Amino acid sequence: MANKSAGDTGSPPVQRHSRFIVVAICAFAIILDGYDLAVYGAVVPSILADPDPSWNIDESTAGTLGSTALVGMLLGALLVGTITDLLGRRRIIMICVAWFSVGMALTAFAPTPEVFGTLRFLTGLGLGGVIPTAIALTMEYAEPHRRNMTNAFMFSGYAVGGMIAAPLAIPILANFHWTTMFWIGSLPALVLIPLAYFKLPESPNYLRARGREDEAQAVAARYGVTLEAPTERAPKGPGGSRGAMDNVRAIMGRGFLGGTLLFWLANGMGLLLVYGLNTWLANIMLSAGFPLASSLSFLMVLNIGAILGAPSGGALADRLGSKPVVTTMFLLAATSILIMSLEPPMVVLYLCVAIAGACSIGTTILVNSFTGNFYPAEMRATGLGWALAIGRIGAIIGPIYGGLVMASGMGVEVNFYAFVIPAVIGALACVLVPPSRANLPVGTANGSATDKASA
Repeated sequence: MANKSAGDTGSPPVQRHSRFIVVAICAFAIILDGYDLAVYGAVVPSILADPDPSWNIDESTAGTLGSTALVGMLLGALLVGTITDLLGRRRIIMICVAWFSVGMALTAFAPTPEVFGTLRFLTGLGLGGVIPTAIALTMEYAEPHRRNMTNAFMFSGYAVGGMIAAPLAIPILANFHWTTMFWIGSLPALVLIPLAYFKLPESPNYLRARGREDEAQAVAARYGVTLEAPTERAPKGPGGSRGAMDNVRAIMGRGFLGGTLLFWLANGMGLLLVYGLNTWLANIMLSAGFPLASSLSFLMVLNIGAILGAPSGGALADRLGSKPVVTTMFLLAATSILIMSLEPPMVVLYLCVAIAGACSIGTTILVNSFTGNFYPAEMRATGLGWALAIGRIGAIIGPIYGGLVMASGMGVEVNFYAFVIPAVIGALACVLVPPSRANLPVGTANGSATDKASA
């Protein structure tokens, strides 16, 4: 058990490829998060058709229910993202996975929409906390010149979870009640939590920030991690220690405020696309005349596109810089969604759905890398947590927005047009992001050279 504790300095050195274990565990956590993202969209048609009088709801109410977990995710990202830089990333991941898994299991037994919404909100607290923590830990253990691609690979687990939910829903919904999809999603935690306990190391930069220099050096040497130099722009509290509010003040202080606000906007628009499309794409396709199985297949293709597009975009971002790649992907998302409204041939339609997935879910993944690279290590989880938390406003609006547009009866085309607008706004926000002032390790292409130049 070489990784049993972060401070076990007596353990022999581990090969650099052991970094993959860290990325894989974080990806596993994000897969569960992604399953939860897509599972509600997969069961919405079944909820709307549920014969139980207690579940007699319309599209607008369904959209509101879809947003309850996102409100919880906003608070979870905000609170957990802030305290992660104080309590440690390893511990936070295990707590959050346990929390949202129990929440999903309880959701399966919700007797009414009101109880369902409450449990989805509570589940969202854990879901929101996992994301900034997993990103921060992955970026730290990634090879410096491959941070974007590694984070995109890890965060593609979000789309993998969505891809699992869609095809799983086809036989499950045909033979069981829709609530079955929720308790299925709670089971993988029985494997993930023990795996993280025994195999997931602590962040060496977190250990250094807490004054545990010897432990930080030992973990860094064991995994071949380059410790990042503390930045003078990140203020410290009394006695040189860092508190939660010190990091919050730092991300809103001189040198970071402009980027902070633009990343909030870019995350908001990206998440509006992700949650809006995942919640309503199946129903939009149903309204366009496709049967349920075909409509769910579009949801699966959307997530397959993200799985293929995010790592490819990450590799390009490592070479060309995050700004031009992320901006282009937002614009491609807008274009593909616009083409979908024109009733193209089936092959073109599937291709556009895949591109929309690659450039909505995939783009949001790369925005997170872009955001993480903007901040120094000692306040990275805080910066990511706040960006994702404020961005959750877009995620909350997404299902409601889509539901209102569908309920308006303005036509199938308008359902697509509605999602073009946030993609264009996201592109504009990324274009305006200023250069990063983070002190990344020497030779970090995406931080010290490429992204700064492109910004």
